[in-house]
Amino acid sequence: MSVSCDPDIPGRRYLMCEPRFFEVRYAINPWMNAGAPVDIALAHAQWQTLAQAYRDHGHTVETVAPVEDLPDMVFAANAAFVVDGKVFGSFFHAPERRPESNAYETWFKAAGFDVHRPHAVCEGEGDFVAAGQIILAGTGFRTQRSAHREAQDLFGKPVISLQLVDPRFYHLDTALFFLGEETGDSDGNIVYYPSAFSRDSCKVLRHIYPDALIATEGDAVAFGLNSVSDGRHVFIAPQARDLTGQLADRGFVPVPIDLSEFRKAGGGIKCCTQEIR
Repeated sequence: MSVSCDPDIPGRRYLMCEPRFFEVRYAINPWMNAGAPVDIALAHAQWQTLAQAYRDHGHTVETVAPVEDLPDMVFAANAAFVVDGKVFGSFFHAPERRPESNAYETWFKAAGFDVHRPHAVCEGEGDFVAAGQIILAGTGFRTQRSAHREAQDLFGKPVISLQLVDPRFYHLDTALFFLGEETGDSDGNIVYYPSAFSRDSCKVLRHIYPDALIATEGDAVAFGLNSVSDGRHVFIAPQARDLTGQLADRGFVPVPIDLSEFRKAGGGIKCCTQEIR
């Protein structure tokens, strides 16, 4: 398929990790069933399709080497949060994933970055969303609220804490994503699933984003909110049909990418994608 890059959309820099050792070895979220069979050839093909889609749309994809015995290392988003060249590392909630932090920290340091190691439990872009001049931050299941304060001190940007209440949406990036600042609104806009959040957090989101796109439960359980937007193109699970239509109606270009094998571990497009800003 031939894709024309949009010259008005600046290229993004994405970090990914090949799913060479991907499997569902343990269960640390409601989507996982330890020992569930994984078609590793299909998983690899789906991952390659996502990486190529980014390249086809003018973005740079870099890769960190996978490490044996770290089956969730493919979910690169959870390893760090990068803004203005500053790297806020990870301290995973689950002991099984904690060694991933060292592997990613090694990559960032080799690439010339300093890495801030969080003191509190913190799962990178899983629970932090760069949204223009502010940072949206999730808590409730993984990242601790004290990590939000650490991030605010490091980046010097206001951090808005949001309480997640549905264990199916254990990370912020399963319940919300930032569309970007190409929508005609200088503050940008978001898509979210309200039932994933506490009542107070929904009030905050409605106040900041009165024109947000609202996802259905069907969109959310299809991992439609685990999407990546470059400000025009939205790389999204094809099963999120209602949301795909809403995006097109708002002038965005949906790019459907099927990562069905990764849903067995509770992951999707954004989980596999770390943005280096």
